[in-house]
Amino acid sequence: MTRERLITSWKREKHQGEAMADDPQRNFRSAYYEKVGFRGVEEKKSLEILLKDNPLDLEKLSTFSQRFPLPSMYRIHVWKVLLGILPPHSDSHNLVGGYRKEQYQDILEALEVMRYINAATPSTHVYLRMFQLENQVLPRCSETTPPDEENEDFLSISRAMEEIVDDPVDCYWLIKCFVNQFHTKFGDSLPHLPKSLEHYLSQEEPRLLNHLKNTGALAQLPYGLWFRRCFAGCLPESSLQRVWDKVISGSCKILVFVALEILLSYKIMLMGINRPEGVVKFLCNIPQENTDAIVTKAIDLWHKYCGTPMHAV
Repeated sequence: MTRERLITSWKREKHQGEAMADDPQRNFRSAYYEKVGFRGVEEKKSLEILLKDNPLDLEKLSTFSQRFPLPSMYRIHVWKVLLGILPPHSDSHNLVGGYRKEQYQDILEALEVMRYINAATPSTHVYLRMFQLENQVLPRCSETTPPDEENEDFLSISRAMEEIVDDPVDCYWLIKCFVNQFHTKFGDSLPHLPKSLEHYLSQEEPRLLNHLKNTGALAQLPYGLWFRRCFAGCLPESSLQRVWDKVISGSCKILVFVALEILLSYKIMLMGINRPEGVVKFLCNIPQENTDAIVTKAIDLWHKYCGTPMHAV
C-alpha cells in the first residue's frame, strides 16, 4: 500500500471513530454486538482511534466516557488524562509520569522523616497524610486524632481506588485528583442531590417515596455514603468503576440515578421495613451480587432523564 493510501485509510478510520463518539445514536453493529454478548467491541475501536490523537481531545474523551463504558485496559490511562495527572500531549506522558513518581517519593520521605508514617502505617492512611501535607492541613504529630467525617470520606475513596489500581504512585495521584476535582466541580451541587433524588423517585415510584416519607426514612438515607463517597464502600469495585467513569468525565448527576436504581431494585424489601434505622442499615449493606445490573439500569435512567451527552457535561 502506498504512503498516500495509508494516510487516506488512517484518516477514514479516524473520522469513523470521531463520528461514533459524536453521533447521537449508536450504530447498528454496536447494538448487535451488545445483544449477542460482545458489548463494547465498536466502542473499544473508537476509543483507540481517539487515543491516537496528539494532543488528546479532552472533550471527545469526556463525551466518550459519558456515553460508553471505558474498556478496562484503557480505563486508568483515560482517568489520568481527564483528571490532569497526564497532559493532553502524549509525547510528554513518560516525562510527566516520572515527575509524578519523584513528587510521590519526596512527600513519602518527608512524612517518614517527620514520623507521621512508618512501615506499619496502612497505605490508605499514608495517602491521607500525603494529601494533608500537600494541602497544608497536616495536623501536629501530638494532635493526631482519629479521622473525622471528611477524612473518612477520603479513606473510603482510597480503599476503593486501591482495589482498582495496582501501582501505589498511580493510586495516590488518582485519589488526590479525583477528590480535588470532585469538590471543585461539584461541591456546590452536593447539597442539592438528595432533593434531586426525591424528585426522580416521585416520577418512577411515588408509593415508595411516600413510604420513606411516612416512616421518616427519607431524611436519614445514607446520602454521605452515596454522594460524598461516590458509593465507595457501597458498591464492589467492578461496578463502582463504571460509575466513576461518569463522575471523572464530568457528571455528578449519575450518583442520583445510582441511588434511585438501588431504591427501585429493592422496593419490595424497603416497603416492608417500617423503621428508618432498618432502612438505613439495609441500604448501607446492599447485596453485592446484583450491582452490575443496578449500575446498568442507573445509566439507562440517567440517559432517559438527562439525554445522551453530545459534549462534555
